[in-house]
Amino acid sequence: MVSFLLWMILLVLCWPLALLAIILYPIIWLILLPFRLLGFAIDLSFSFVRNLLMLPFTVLQRR
Repeated sequence: MVSFLLWMILLVLCWPLALLAIILYPIIWLILLPFRLLGFAIDLSFSFVRNLLMLPFTVLQRR
């Protein structure tokens, strides 16, 4: 909702820039999507390794 309100303010102040932003936003989102997926995969693998290394301490702590 906030981004929509900011876009409406930009539309009132400078409508060519607002139209350019609304056209370029999906294109930039598609370009950045693989990097987000890669970051998610790296984060999951680091958390998996961390949990794997911490497993013995977790088992000992529960006893």
